[in-house]
Amino acid sequence: MTSGGSTTSAPASGGSTPSGSTTNAAEKAGYSSPLPSPRPHLGHALASEWTKMTSVRSTMWTLSLLVATVVGIGLLLIANTHNEDYDRIPFTTPAIFGLLIGQLSVMVLGVLTMTSEHGTGLIRTTFTAAPERHRVLTAKYIVFSLTAFLVTAASVFVVTLAATIVHSGAGAGRHVSSEWTGALFGSLYVTLLGVLALALGALLRHAAGAIATMIGVVTLPPVIGAVLNIWEAGKSAGEALLQYNAPVALMQLFGLTGNDGGLNAVPGDTAQMTLVLLVTGTAVAASYVVVGRRDI
Repeated sequence: MTSGGSTTSAPASGGSTPSGSTTNAAEKAGYSSPLPSPRPHLGHALASEWTKMTSVRSTMWTLSLLVATVVGIGLLLIANTHNEDYDRIPFTTPAIFGLLIGQLSVMVLGVLTMTSEHGTGLIRTTFTAAPERHRVLTAKYIVFSLTAFLVTAASVFVVTLAATIVHSGAGAGRHVSSEWTGALFGSLYVTLLGVLALALGALLRHAAGAIATMIGVVTLPPVIGAVLNIWEAGKSAGEALLQYNAPVALMQLFGLTGNDGGLNAVPGDTAQMTLVLLVTGTAVAASYVVVGRRDI
């Protein structure tokens, strides 16, 4: 309407709002991504670590070597023994000789689970994508532990089952089901050695150094114990080292070191498991502290 030469315009009802109003409304409502973005949790880290472990050749090589060593040596011993040989020893005995060598494969895999990422620089990408380092480290421990234990226990089971089938006839003596329990504890012991190796890999960030350290942990105590046993002053320390070391612990857990020299179906001395749990637990705790604090 025109009055006195001036024009008055009224805003149109139901018209479109200016673009600035749309922007302000979106800002007040908050940005919503069209793609789903779930909150990261341990399950994501576990899936990531499982993918990394199964996609590298070192995992297949080390686990294949473990199975070949335990099963191969075990079957060879089964083929060259008789029923009477198992009169006073458990059917799990053939598995332990391969496991004494195969445990090195578990330790190597434990070291490489951590150090391979440092060697290739992938650890930077891992910690950038998952800044919560403790979650990543926990996932590594869980994935490795389950994999190592299942493969080790399965290898021991195959050998023990074969020995039971072949030599359970006359002259084999009486055997109890707790022999299998001892074999499971032995598999757990080897797994804990692998976890210790993984912790050392996290602490040292160097594959060769961590592997050399683990080989020393396994092989040096019996040698040092034998040397110390020569001198009267070091006799007590030497006897302790000769009793508490990885080879003796495995034999004890498998029921081969009974005081009567015969079948010891009871799972091995709890002191052996307690010792490896304390050492491994200390190394794992240290790895959490160091990985969480230091620069990549």
